[in-house]
Amino acid sequence: MKKLPQITLAFWIMKIAATTLGETGGDLLAQTLNVGYAVSSMILVGLFLVSLVTQLRAEKFHPVLYWTVILSTSTAGTTMSDFMNRTAGLGYARGALVLITALAAVFLLWKFSGHSFHVERISTFGGELLYWTAILFSNTLGTSLGDFLADDSGLGYAGGALLIGGLLVLILIAKYFTRVSVTLLFWIAFVLTRPLGATVGDFFSKPVVKGGLGYGTIGSSLVLLAVLAALIVHTMWQQRRKETLPDAEQPVSAIG
Repeated sequence: MKKLPQITLAFWIMKIAATTLGETGGDLLAQTLNVGYAVSSMILVGLFLVSLVTQLRAEKFHPVLYWTVILSTSTAGTTMSDFMNRTAGLGYARGALVLITALAAVFLLWKFSGHSFHVERISTFGGELLYWTAILFSNTLGTSLGDFLADDSGLGYAGGALLIGGLLVLILIAKYFTRVSVTLLFWIAFVLTRPLGATVGDFFSKPVVKGGLGYGTIGSSLVLLAVLAALIVHTMWQQRRKETLPDAEQPVSAIG
């Protein structure tokens, strides 16, 4: 049974909102509350596993559950990336190499597993498990890329966000004007929306003296949580409405 959402414009808006909240939420736990990257990572990975098991056991698509898992991968990815790059001292380049290798291994395993690679056609337990594993690694990799752009590239938070936004526009153009695999474009966009969320989240929460707007992790997280919750409610309303519509009036997929 189909348990994953259709990839529409609304999906990408919610993905960006969730990843931005993941950045501010992860920093809230690790930095503002001074829990630390290692302990925060253990807590958030634990929450990810609990939500993932619940998602895997579900029999149909539940918007609240799905976006809870997405959010948990974003917050866990934030603290895991910071732990690797800062506490463990790997740095952005070596940390990214580790994550790229891990993500490539997941995709290679997925390719030879026999499970559908098309994200809207995943219907098996094994396929969904690979899907969520890839999402966890891609969100962690995206955090490293976002931090590199904001901290080491000289672009700053706003510049990094504009660069990623430009790359996403190029991916959109490639979808409609090239023959590049839409599944490949989906995963590239999925990785890139994470650094977009990371740079936007830092731009909102970091002090003005560091190039941010100074809203702090608590205020930024509360606003983003409210936005994401409103979008989820809208999705639930659309889902109920869609169940009553004939197939001809169904929304068009953004990747199919």
